[in-house]
Amino acid sequence: MALSNQPGKPEKKHSQEWFEALIIAAIFATVLRIFVVESYRIPTGSMENTLLAGDFLFVNKYVYGPKIPFTDIRLPGVDEVKRGDVIVFKFPKDRSMNYIKRCVAISGDTLEIHDRQLSVNKKPVALPPEGQFLSSVIPAGIGDEMIFPQFSNYNKDNYGPIRVPRKGDVIKLNAQTWPLYADLVADEGHDVSLQGRLVFIDGAPATEYRVQSNYYFAMGDNRDNSLDSRFWGFLPEKDLVGEALIVYWSWNPDLSIFTNPVGKLASIRWQRSGMLIH
Repeated sequence: MALSNQPGKPEKKHSQEWFEALIIAAIFATVLRIFVVESYRIPTGSMENTLLAGDFLFVNKYVYGPKIPFTDIRLPGVDEVKRGDVIVFKFPKDRSMNYIKRCVAISGDTLEIHDRQLSVNKKPVALPPEGQFLSSVIPAGIGDEMIFPQFSNYNKDNYGPIRVPRKGDVIKLNAQTWPLYADLVADEGHDVSLQGRLVFIDGAPATEYRVQSNYYFAMGDNRDNSLDSRFWGFLPEKDLVGEALIVYWSWNPDLSIFTNPVGKLASIRWQRSGMLIH
C-alpha cells in the first residue's frame, strides 16, 4: 500500500474520524433517549415529599414499550403498568406537557375515595410513605365544579365510585354518562355530541360504545396540591412515557445560578442523589 506524503492528509483523516465518532455518539444518544431512558426535571410540588421540585430524574421509557416518534405506535415493553408505579406521561389535555404522578388504579379497577381514604376494588390503599395532605377534609356531598366528571357532586376527598375503562368494555352512552365518557370517545378519534338527551357518534345516534384502549387513574402523592385524574379524567395508554427510576440530582429551583451562584450551589440536596423512586 502506497503512503501519501502530501501535507495535511493525516490531520484531515484524523479530524474526519473524530467527526464520524461524534456523529455515531449523537445517534446512539438520540436512540437511547427516545427508546430507553430520558432525563426529566420535577417543576412542581404535586408529588411531595416523594419527589421535590428541583429533582432531576431518569425515566425508564423501555419498560412499558417506547413509542415511535410522531406516531401512536408503541413497541413491545417488558412490563405492564402496576398500581403504585410512579409514571411519566403526556398530559391528555395538552400533550406538549409531561406530567408525573402515581398510578393508583389500572384498567378495569373501581376506585373510591371516602374522607381521603382511597380504596381500589373495595380494598383500602395506604397513602405512600412520603405522601401528605395539606388542607382540611372537604365533606362528602360538597361538589367541586373543577372535579371530573362535571356535575358529579364529587370532591378531591370524597370521590367515586368510578370504574377505569378497559379495552373491550362496552360503555353506556346517555345524558347521564356524557360527562364521564365524552372526552374518551372523542380522543379515540370520533366526532361525539349530545343533542337533547341523545348521544351521537360520527353523526349517528349511539347508546353504547366499545372502548378501544386501556386507561389508568393517576394521583399525586401531595393529595391536596395535585392536578391529577380527579380533575381531568382517565389517562389513555397511548400517553404513557415511562416509569420514574432514580433521582440523580436535586437542588432548590427557586434560586438562580446566575444571580445567586453561591446560594444555588449550597442548595444542592446531596442526600437525594442516587435515590430510587418508589
